[in-house]
Amino acid sequence: MTVDDTGSGAGEDGRAEPHDADPGEDPLALRLEHLILGAERRYTPFQAARSAGVSMELASRFWRAMGFADIGQAKALTEADVLALRRLAGLVEAGLLSEAMAVQVARSTGQTTARLAEWQMDSFLEGLTEPPEPGMTRTEVTYPIVELLLPELEEFLVYVWRRQLAASAGRVVQTGDDEEMVDRRLAVGFADLVGFTRLTRRMEEEELGELVEAFETTAADLVAARGGRLIKTLGDEVLYAADDAGTAADIALRLVETMANDETMPELRVGMAFGTVTTRMGDVFGTTVNLASRLTSIAPRDAVLVDSAFAEELIRSGEAPASEAEAAEAAAAAEKEGEEPPTYRFALQPMWQRPVRGLGVVEPWLLARRDGQS
Repeated sequence: MTVDDTGSGAGEDGRAEPHDADPGEDPLALRLEHLILGAERRYTPFQAARSAGVSMELASRFWRAMGFADIGQAKALTEADVLALRRLAGLVEAGLLSEAMAVQVARSTGQTTARLAEWQMDSFLEGLTEPPEPGMTRTEVTYPIVELLLPELEEFLVYVWRRQLAASAGRVVQTGDDEEMVDRRLAVGFADLVGFTRLTRRMEEEELGELVEAFETTAADLVAARGGRLIKTLGDEVLYAADDAGTAADIALRLVETMANDETMPELRVGMAFGTVTTRMGDVFGTTVNLASRLTSIAPRDAVLVDSAFAEELIRSGEAPASEAEAAEAAAAAEKEGEEPPTYRFALQPMWQRPVRGLGVVEPWLLARRDGQS
């Protein structure tokens, strides 16, 4: 949307008649758009803003935040676009959201769904082995695929979003301190494929894409199954978080074990840190995140490094002994009293202190699973 549209051609209520397709536009693209949006093009940006009762400036901010390019004076917007503007503006007018927050809602939703939409179209077309009718091109096949999948995918998207919203709301309720809702103490982990740059030079593009997809799928499934949250994937690297160090540690070791048992996968290294993390639009930021990233870069192959705060949290929660000598003393004391010895899930081995770029000197700990623990 741009602010130079005068709204000419509209009726008194700001509504315009459906316009004829531009001669240069692809008829199939227009049919697809109408199928997906369920409405015809009726408005220029100016007309849409006026019909929604919002300023052109705010309408433009919402539109760009959702990830769409300026469309000048084109009559390209529908009733759905007008309704979306009214809803966002209504939340602001009711005082439920500030204008800045409404723009953030538009941006986060746009960024998330843009990636989802691209992935879905690519995957559906790549998975197509035979067209519905002989001789149909991939472009022609797109319409019947979308027509069949659209209603089911729409319902599934809403279902998953509600599930995720319920999980997120539950975490907020469980957070006792209001300040922790923004600056929270979390365990953050980076898992990185070793030698990925060399692989990109040796492998064919399709083969490399399959490897990355397999890695991301395995990591995402494992993180979710063990109670963590996948923050984002970066091709050869995944970033995840967990509310406690024990959960994050279990995920890290299972990732390493899973990849080590797959001969098609490169070696893996993981770095983790525990501490205050700033969360914003589903992402995480701060010194704790930077430290986890740095630890990943110095971690040995098929190994997990954690920072001292992470190690202290495992020790404090009773999931790891401070040393093997302490574990032996605890076992001996329990045996003397006729009690069961403490059961530790993890083992920690202090490594040499070393300087880490931008973070000073850190003391990494090598994390392992104790014998008999899984």
